Amino acid sequence: MEYFFIWKSLKSGTSIGANVEESQSAQSTADFVHKLEIALKEGRETKYWLRLLIASELISEDRLLPILGEINELIQIIAAIVVKTKQNRQQ
Repeated sequence: MEYFFIWKSLKSGTSIGANVEESQSAQSTADFVHKLEIALKEGRETKYWLRLLIASELISEDRLLPILGEINELIQIIAAIVVKTKQNRQQ
């Protein structure tokens, strides 16, 4: 079970970067926002899997809390970009 949680967190965690990278070659503003919104979903999923790892005590909380902090920062940054892009699109 430990490997399943680790695999899922690795999969969703790396998908954040992949979707951000894909957004850089978006075909439109809507496509750019869509790809970043997928990255946000993957960020939230990563947080979920990391919290499960902590709750199951498979990996110590001390090791995962810094990673959770970084995921939260990434989510805030990406969310701010999405909000600003949507505001600019409406003007």
